[in-house]
Amino acid sequence: MGFIELRVFSSLQAVMRERGFGFPVTLDVGDGITVEQLLLNLQIEARQVEAVMLNGKVQNSEALVVPGDRVALIPPGTPGPYRVMLGIKGKLQE
Repeated sequence: MGFIELRVFSSLQAVMRERGFGFPVTLDVGDGITVEQLLLNLQIEARQVEAVMLNGKVQNSEALVVPGDRVALIPPGTPGPYRVMLGIKGKLQE
């Protein structure tokens, strides 16, 4: 078993709260899973996530999430001055 720390923002916080999760969430990912598999396990559609930050860096849906990682899910339209600088827009689908 291996655990990650997951944080979700904006509209995704309500989704996770409805499912009984706190903030942040500690999840078991075994030996590792892809971002795409993580979203499937959480029953979050890719269209609900504009970007995934993995250990502080924007990643796509094929990135591997392994125990000890810190993951943040950012929904579309989340305001913030760093969106362009971080390269968030549309990154998950690349």
